[in-house]
Amino acid sequence: MPTLLLIRHGRTTANSAGVLAGRAPGVRLDGHGTEQAAALPGRLAGIPLALAVHSPLERCVQTLAPLREARPGLPVHAEPRVTECDYGEWTNRTLKELAGEPLMATVRSQPSAVVFPGGEAMREVHARVVAAAREWDARVAAEHGPEAVWLMCTHGDNIKAIVADALGLHLDLFQRIVPHPASVTAIRYGEPPLLLRFGDTGSLEEFVPDTEEAARDAAEATEAPVGGGA
Repeated sequence: MPTLLLIRHGRTTANSAGVLAGRAPGVRLDGHGTEQAAALPGRLAGIPLALAVHSPLERCVQTLAPLREARPGLPVHAEPRVTECDYGEWTNRTLKELAGEPLMATVRSQPSAVVFPGGEAMREVHARVVAAAREWDARVAAEHGPEAVWLMCTHGDNIKAIVADALGLHLDLFQRIVPHPASVTAIRYGEPPLLLRFGDTGSLEEFVPDTEEAARDAAEATEAPVGGGA
């Protein structure tokens, strides 16, 4: 069972302005987001990545750019299924303004019932993103073996959907999950899937093979079904 590292793109100009960017063109990393992207190769140092998959949107491409420069041989694939939700008429509106929309109450409490005006249904987003993650994971397992590590750079709601699926949570509970920009979430699919790390912005040493941290993580994941581990 390979390990999936989910990376949320770095902070964008829309994030810092409180705007729902969606698929609007021209949304780029802001200064802090650029620094976050620049730090990614160091955070992933020593982790042998089998491949990387990313949303085609510019902010995800930018986030992975320093890593691609540091690892010129890394196979990188754009995956349309992990692009941002199509928010339709909500695109480019401020979150403060949208808070007054009647539909926002449903977004918070019952996402499975939400269809954005002129855009996608949240359940459709959930289905396409989870299918992409599981299919790529199976491909990595087949081509690189069960100990492989691979990376997906995508968007906040998509990460929430994948984590909810891994934890067996209904879509209506996924708003309880909050991954910050440039954070790393680690999932190992199996029976059952394991959430190894969520929303991490620090060291990733436990995913470097042949280290004490990696050995401890593997042991705790397989030998400690109760108690929560260390």
